[in-house]
Amino acid sequence: MTHPPKSSAAPPVRPGTVTAAVVPPQAGHGGGGAAPAPAVPGPARRTAFAEGVDRVRAAATTEPGRLRVIGAVLAALVVAFGAVTAVQTSDRAAAADAVLHESQPLSSAAADIYRSLADANTAASSGFLAGGQETGASRERYEKDIRTAAAGLVQAAENSEPDSPAAATIAELNQLLPEYKGLIERARANNRLGYPLGGAYLRYANDTMQTKMLPAAEKLYVSQNARLRADYADATPYPWIAIAVGVAALGALGWAQRRNYRRTHRVLNHGLVAGTAATTCVLLWLVIGHSVARADLNDSYDHGVRSLNVLNDARIASLKARGNENLTLVNRGAETVEVEPGRFQDKFDVAFKDSMKDLAAGLAAAGDLADDAAGREPVESAGGNMKVWQERHKEARDADDSGDYQTALDRIIGAKADKPTGECFDSVDHNLDVALKHEQGEFRQAAGDGLGAMTGLTVGAAVLAVLGAAGALLGIGRRLSEYR
Repeated sequence: MTHPPKSSAAPPVRPGTVTAAVVPPQAGHGGGGAAPAPAVPGPARRTAFAEGVDRVRAAATTEPGRLRVIGAVLAALVVAFGAVTAVQTSDRAAAADAVLHESQPLSSAAADIYRSLADANTAASSGFLAGGQETGASRERYEKDIRTAAAGLVQAAENSEPDSPAAATIAELNQLLPEYKGLIERARANNRLGYPLGGAYLRYANDTMQTKMLPAAEKLYVSQNARLRADYADATPYPWIAIAVGVAALGALGWAQRRNYRRTHRVLNHGLVAGTAATTCVLLWLVIGHSVARADLNDSYDHGVRSLNVLNDARIASLKARGNENLTLVNRGAETVEVEPGRFQDKFDVAFKDSMKDLAAGLAAAGDLADDAAGREPVESAGGNMKVWQERHKEARDADDSGDYQTALDRIIGAKADKPTGECFDSVDHNLDVALKHEQGEFRQAAGDGLGAMTGLTVGAAVLAVLGAAGALLGIGRRLSEYR
């Protein structure tokens, strides 16, 4: 029986059957086999972020999608406005609070340290001139000034940074203060015994005060004033970033409502109107509140801090003048300075005249800055006292130059009947103290009003911004509900 010849053709394939492709063998490979063809890479898989962007872009081509984007942008702008407003107003309110409760009181404390040291030096020289008849009042005044200066240094140390220049200045003064007291006590002890060495100790103590302690106290005063000016600089600038974001938020809300009107012919969308009203309230509160605060703070500086500075300078000048006047009698020409070629004058009398010039300039500046009668009157009275003081000082110098030391002494520290210059000095000091207290009250009133104008703005802005953002979202949500 014969069989049909085998065919090389592939067997028939049933429908639905998957067959593998036969790859013809390639030459050059061992065993007669063929290497498989390299796989062709498929398209790169896209990231989830890119796919999300595509979905958002596709959704934004529909009106509901556009509304969702608009709502998100409006809410973000209003919330950003509230956040920036809260931050900027919080910073300015903190700086205004520092002006009122920290830096200005510390500046006044530094001025008190300077004044107390200068007054202690004056009281010590007055007591020295009295010799064995030094009064208890003079001694108590000296001791009170030393205690006041020491207490001021403690307060300044508590409020200064550990390694700051102010801390170093305070440490220097704390070291010099007991040294000065020791010199004064040696001067008094020798003076009571009638030893001339007492005058040398007093001049050395005065030199320590004038060349070391008062310059250090002035340095501390200047540094505290610089800190005060820095706080003013932080409290008064307009919050331009918050204002710009607020204007942008209002513009976006206005645009959204106009778009809504053009598409629906509905005049009002309650949610968007509420968001606009809340944003407008925050913006007006921000601009008006900060403008009022800025005006009050500037007023507290112009008619408070500046007046206090010139009055403190005038009071210190009067203290220096009094101390130099006393030391003129203690020195009695032992130390002179050349005022013109070949012409010499007592060192302390020259210093007295320079201090009186500073006092006159300070009183003139204080009078110009005073903005009411209560501030001007004590300054004018101090000016009148200063003129009488100069007249009596000239009489004392004429008596001393003619060899009548006792009459000169009576004209300086004598009883009231002798019409002493000490009476004029006390009147100048008293009137300047009255003016300082008045200007301090003016400062506190104006600075307190400035701080009060920003009270509640930080929290209020945050709350209204949240309400405004919620209103915008509700308004957009109302429009979205029409597509369901």
